[in-house]
Amino acid sequence: MKIKSLFILLFLSAFTFIHAQITDYSIFDKKFNFYIANDLGRNGYYDQKPIAELMGTMGEEIGPEFVLATGDVHHFDGVRSVNDPLWMTNYELIYAHPELMIDWFPLLGNHEYRGSTQAVLDYTNISRRWSMPDRYYTKVFEEKGATIRIVWIDTTPLIDKYREESDKYPDACKQDISQQLSWLESVLANAKEDWIIVAGHHPIYAYTPKEESERLDMQKRVDSILCKHKVDMYICGHIHNFQHIRVPGSDIDYVVNSAASLARQVEPIEGTRFCSPEPGFSVCSIDKKELNLRMIDKKGNVLYTITRKK
Repeated sequence: MKIKSLFILLFLSAFTFIHAQITDYSIFDKKFNFYIANDLGRNGYYDQKPIAELMGTMGEEIGPEFVLATGDVHHFDGVRSVNDPLWMTNYELIYAHPELMIDWFPLLGNHEYRGSTQAVLDYTNISRRWSMPDRYYTKVFEEKGATIRIVWIDTTPLIDKYREESDKYPDACKQDISQQLSWLESVLANAKEDWIIVAGHHPIYAYTPKEESERLDMQKRVDSILCKHKVDMYICGHIHNFQHIRVPGSDIDYVVNSAASLARQVEPIEGTRFCSPEPGFSVCSIDKKELNLRMIDKKGNVLYTITRKK
């Protein structure tokens, strides 16, 4: 049964590749559009520069309102201060297209935790684009009567692996887990918007070649809260590939956004609807009745679309 399911998944993935190239940008008209990008911290290596240019070029047609940046946006060894030249070489210069001169709402990935996390937060006072009010925060956006709430959570300290590696991630063990989770519970309990998206850096269910303990900690601490409330999507980065998972008994779409650099092979798990090792980014589009998240590869093809309807 497992082999048969995998065969069907691969067949559907191939079918999506053949029929998914964007030819009509009117699908983004009269929608509230924003980009999703993460794991960019390779100083322009791999496909980062061409994907950045593609995001900018497509932005001329799509008109994204902002970038939801789900972690590891800067150098993979972290940054030391706001004067670190890596801010320029890895972010300000690479993502320099005029259509990307919009708000970037980031969260911290585990690579940011390798450096000075306070410097990452402080950069919001220097960059016109970098808008990070805290380690975890929430914002509501409204467009033509449609509302969407995005909740950014700080997942690195929620995983014991990073809390225990105090030499590599010295700031992770200092963060209060219970305080953040109580805040998340309160925000979701009071959320009344049309669409609710929670964004973190680490996956809850998607396979990761790193350590299974990462997923188990996220399931225990985060998913136990998400499942009690109206949450449409949980979106993350971290594992450098596209994945869409639906867990039996849950109405949440668990989404992994691929990296703009160093894409990796994918291993589907139970509940996987789509997976791809292609590097790229995603576009989320909403109106009052529909939410679409389109996974886009480095050639500008829409590999897969997740659709939620009211």
